[in-house]
Amino acid sequence: MNEKIYDYIICGAGASGLILASSMLDDKYFSNKKILLIEKENKNLNDRTWSFWEGKNGKFDDLVSKSWSYAKFKSFNTNLEFNLDPFIYKTIRSSDFYKKLFSKIKLSKQIKIENLEVKEIISKKNKVIIHTKSEEFIGKYVFSSILKKDLLKNSSFPFLKQHFEGWFIKTNKSFFDKNKTTLMDFSINQKNETRFIYILPFKSNEALIEFTLFTKSILKNSEYEKVLKEYLNKKGINSYEILEKEQGVIPMTCYPFEKHNNSRVLFIGTAGGWTKASSGYTFKNIITKTELLINFLKKEKDLSKFNLRSRFNFYDLILIDVLYNYNHLGDKIFSSLFRNNKPNKVLNFLDEKTNLIDELKIMYSFPWSIKILFIKALFKNLFKY
Repeated sequence: MNEKIYDYIICGAGASGLILASSMLDDKYFSNKKILLIEKENKNLNDRTWSFWEGKNGKFDDLVSKSWSYAKFKSFNTNLEFNLDPFIYKTIRSSDFYKKLFSKIKLSKQIKIENLEVKEIISKKNKVIIHTKSEEFIGKYVFSSILKKDLLKNSSFPFLKQHFEGWFIKTNKSFFDKNKTTLMDFSINQKNETRFIYILPFKSNEALIEFTLFTKSILKNSEYEKVLKEYLNKKGINSYEILEKEQGVIPMTCYPFEKHNNSRVLFIGTAGGWTKASSGYTFKNIITKTELLINFLKKEKDLSKFNLRSRFNFYDLILIDVLYNYNHLGDKIFSSLFRNNKPNKVLNFLDEKTNLIDELKIMYSFPWSIKILFIKALFKNLFKY
């Protein structure tokens, strides 16, 4: 067999590509398969932090740098502190994740890594051709986490961006309760948008402070910095050292990414619509969807039949539509959600593990002014799929 022909080719070594490669190594079904992982960068830096809630025992617990059993939610009219039981909120540094999974893959004999940039993916009847600047590879099946440029530009689906800047800071005094993470703090100037502060306290004097927005467009760098400085000053934190910074933009949309899949090419991760549209959480979703994909591959060969859409996509679409058209209501919507429902029910709902009765109760918990907007969005988007 030509050494450049593979059973599976994975394009992109972010969270989705690496978890898929690792999962294939863990399953005996793929032990005789030839796999290629293509990634243009040498990933070893801490370029992002992944946080998520799950049960006490998780797939990547050995990589968790900090976890919390308690959380806070705050806005101008709400101040909640709650036990996350049965969940634990966990955070993983990407540098630790990359180190472990790349080491595992490099030790294996069945996965080859190529540090090249994918230029084009061409589907043929019986194969897929991957073009890079210098080489060409052939795969029977291809999984790509590369998001196509301008894919969402002219979409009829409402599209928001979750964008943020976070500072890992160290103070000279104890300012943080290291046992409680702050999921959302809306008690900042909303400027008719959906804006909040997110806090991960690692120690009493070290934390990630992140300014996050759900809006149509991103800000200038100076605007993120201004809000972060004002928030810290408001908390009495005037003397601090910035250890690291992180920035990011995550698409929040219910666009049907799966329509770009075909019998031999499947888009994964954010490029495949695996990001939770209503919250932007991705890492836990990738773990869940990869498990489903691994089982699917052992039974089915036509990748276009791998469909993860459910009623929760429709719930997300309704929320995104309301936030798109009434972005100033984000504070009110999320405050009502957390104030009027048990935290574990909210997290189960966001995890797409509630039943229809629970979901109706959550929807009914919103004030009528919000419910009316949800109902209008429902009828507006009823035939989108």
